[in-house]
Amino acid sequence: MIKVTRLKGSPIHVNAELIETIAATPDTVITLTNGTKLIVEEPAEKVVEKVVRYHRLINRRAVIVRNSAEE
Repeated sequence: MIKVTRLKGSPIHVNAELIETIAATPDTVITLTNGTKLIVEEPAEKVVEKVVRYHRLINRRAVIVRNSAEE
C-alpha cells in the first residue's frame, strides 16, 4: 500500500497493485483497475516514486524469503 492525500487533506492508503494509471490533469488522478478514480494532492511524479519504492520493497522481501528457504 502507498499513502497519498485526498484533495480535502485526508490521508488514504491505496493498494499499489491495483493502480492502472497516474495522470496529471492538472490535478493528479489515480485510476484503479476497477475504474475508480482518486484525485490526490501529491504530484504525479511523487506518486510514481511511491509505487516504485513499494515494488522494490516487495521484491526485496521476496528475495529474502527465497534465500531463507534455500538455506
